[in-house]
Amino acid sequence: MLLFRRAEEISLLDALLSGCASGNSGLLLVEGAVGCGKSEFLETAAGQAEIRGGIVVRAIGTAAEQGRPLGVLRQLAADAPAGALPAPPAPHEADRVEAMRAFAAAVRELSAAAPVVILVDDLHHVDELSRRYLLHLARGTRQAGVLLVLAESAHEHGDDPLLSTELIRLPHFARLRLQRLAPEAVRAMAADRTETEADRLYEVSGGNPLLLRALLQDPQARPGDCYAQAVLACLHRSGPATAELAEAIAVLDDLATPAHLARLTGAAEGTAARALTALEAAGLLAPGGGFRHPAARAAVLDRTDPADRPALHREAALLARAWGAPDTAVAAQLLAARHTREEWALPVLRSAADQHIADGQLDPAVALLRLAHEACPDDALRAEVSVRLSTVAGRTDPAAAEHHLAAPLAAVAGGGLDPHALGSLARALAAQGRIDAAVDVLERLAPADGRRAGVPGEDPLDGLSAFPQWAASARRGAPAEGGPHPAVRPARAAVHPAALWTLPGEAEEGAAVRTAELFLRGATLAEGTVEPVAQALRTLLYLDGPARALPWCEEFVRQATQRGATGWRAVFAGLLAEARLRTGDLTGAADTAEEVLRSAPGRRGSILLSAVAGTLARARIAMGRPEEAAAVLSRPVPAELAGSVHVLGHLRARGQYALATSRFHAALGDFLDIGRHMKRWGLDRPRVLPWRTDAAEALLRLGEAHQAERFLADQLTTRDASDPWVRGTSLRLRASLREPRERQAMLAGAVDELRRSGDQYELARAMGDFGQVLREVGEPARAAMVDRRAWHLAKESGAEALCVKILPGHTGEEDEAQEAAEAPDAGLVASLSESERRVALLAVHGHTNREIAKKLFITVSTVEQHLTRVYRKLNIPGRQALPADLRPGVAELV
Repeated sequence: MLLFRRAEEISLLDALLSGCASGNSGLLLVEGAVGCGKSEFLETAAGQAEIRGGIVVRAIGTAAEQGRPLGVLRQLAADAPAGALPAPPAPHEADRVEAMRAFAAAVRELSAAAPVVILVDDLHHVDELSRRYLLHLARGTRQAGVLLVLAESAHEHGDDPLLSTELIRLPHFARLRLQRLAPEAVRAMAADRTETEADRLYEVSGGNPLLLRALLQDPQARPGDCYAQAVLACLHRSGPATAELAEAIAVLDDLATPAHLARLTGAAEGTAARALTALEAAGLLAPGGGFRHPAARAAVLDRTDPADRPALHREAALLARAWGAPDTAVAAQLLAARHTREEWALPVLRSAADQHIADGQLDPAVALLRLAHEACPDDALRAEVSVRLSTVAGRTDPAAAEHHLAAPLAAVAGGGLDPHALGSLARALAAQGRIDAAVDVLERLAPADGRRAGVPGEDPLDGLSAFPQWAASARRGAPAEGGPHPAVRPARAAVHPAALWTLPGEAEEGAAVRTAELFLRGATLAEGTVEPVAQALRTLLYLDGPARALPWCEEFVRQATQRGATGWRAVFAGLLAEARLRTGDLTGAADTAEEVLRSAPGRRGSILLSAVAGTLARARIAMGRPEEAAAVLSRPVPAELAGSVHVLGHLRARGQYALATSRFHAALGDFLDIGRHMKRWGLDRPRVLPWRTDAAEALLRLGEAHQAERFLADQLTTRDASDPWVRGTSLRLRASLREPRERQAMLAGAVDELRRSGDQYELARAMGDFGQVLREVGEPARAAMVDRRAWHLAKESGAEALCVKILPGHTGEEDEAQEAAEAPDAGLVASLSESERRVALLAVHGHTNREIAKKLFITVSTVEQHLTRVYRKLNIPGRQALPADLRPGVAELV
């Protein structure tokens, strides 16, 4: 460690040793906080003296021998060369000046043969008589080659100040104050580590060499057993008073001041001040008070008698409250004592928990809320605390968040909750999508005008939506389609629990999309913004398409990940998986959903995660992997899922799995259940979940064409019928009920709509059907081009089974070789005008020139001219050579 000492320390030692070797005396008092290298400095001095041929004589003072006269003198005599120093005199002669002179003379005589270096460590523990001998030695060897080096704790001076006072008066006296290591010295010691890691080592050790060495011995240089032992060693060497007060300091933590320590322990305030100064100088305490690292505090508390610790913390809590300490400090003491008997304990615990939550410190917040829950005197308060626990847990563990509402729900049945508690519980349930349970809670509020009993003009679900711009229509009651839940159908103005999951009315949709995006641009993820952000993302996803929602979903997944909020991340990643599934990115959707399920904490079932599992299962089914979907769907789901909005995704996944495994009646039952739920909750929007399309597909498999047509026709009369995704999927299925020529026209329309929707998978399905009907009507060349495009779309989506269905046995290798040879340069494709690109894209999707002209409202001749220019610019022979991966630009999406 000498390598990292300051240059002046090394220089001083070298000068003293050189002077001693030249016959000059030296006297050095080495001071420093505990652990800062005093003993090591003496070892270094001994080693350097021996190298120079000097005689080294050592002794160390100990608390155990401090009461034994001449104990240190006896050590020096034993450590010197045999017979060189006289044995200590008898007790009745020990304090005679003659005896002291004889000892000094013997040292002078020894120095005649070689320089003598006498090293005494822990001077503050040296017995009084030995101290007097050392003082006489310092006076009596001024003309000899004797170096006397004494080491003493800077904060543990001996009871007799005479020695220090007299030493200072001697002309050859020198003092050396050893400091803790500076940050650059720590970086030099940790040269094999990054600067960030070295800075962390300095912060944890405070530059104390003993603590730093211990840290480096612990695994990964993280505070462990070695660090804890070093902390206790520092306390032991700081003296009994400091060691005893350290326990109180650990209890008080940041509240440890001399006055507070004195009040808690009964010690003198001056003694407490010296203890704090000593430990701060050693780097154990942070400048503002309290131990520098929690591991140091834990090491001290662990050695405290467990039976005494609660009483200390209880007393500390009472004192902290009396001192006006922050609620977080008082609550920490209450938690450590498990004490809640004070009438102010409950509000302090809740207030402190809120502060920790605001600071992003969830673990202490949860611990305080759990203790607050134990302290609640009635069901209403317990319900409020449980709701708060649920909100906090939702940040990291969706299952735990849902579980925390079980006890309040049980209390509802017993009638133990007041209107305020019922409103809080209903809001929490609605935010989790548990609509039926929320409605049951609201039934307890009974008044027909929708106001809380005893609270005029106050809505029990106030604050349900923090983004009322597009929730305004929902706040007037449940949406028009389907109507509100029967339980709340009386003339209520209150928000229906489904409001958070409802899309705006038709007249408000355009404004809602703009407002949603504007809201997201200014939103920062926090406890109060999770639900409104999710609501805004759903608005973009279902009203404006997945392409618009995707980057926003990714942004809030990123924010949740940065905050370590795995629960919030599950919310936004679930929406991201759904958005990717809506674009036809089956692989991306499956990977996203699978990662959410893999990273979810614990093994308990979760309502939210059941919906994410449903997205994963649907992606696997579309990819042609029903066995993997079965594994996902076989996971247990919580019973509460049945009354939650998330059951819709689960039922759809289960129904699609039944459809894929030829259990058509089971599939139909699940799809019809979805419809019943959506109508009952006022959520019946095909843009969100087109259950009629799913039911029609199951009916077609059952041979019920008439019933299937009825469901499809019904879907095309809803207010979402103009949506390209809804219309395209409906037309694709409806075409199967028509004769070939009518089917061709209907599938052409489905292809157009789905191309606009951005769903590559559904587009591939429609184009696959379109290619088949083209062959049926005698257009094989056109069918081949459409099939090739459909196959590529399915391949890009990850739908391997669909690839096989469209072109059995086709691997794409021939296409890739041909396209690699014939594919136009990207620059050539970029040279196409918007009009040429639009015409070429429609041609790639299998439309005839006449159909293209009709769709674009131009003449057939204009279409032919555009295509001729496209062929020339791309340097291809004709329509069949148009690249299958010709991407649409902005104009094609309009």
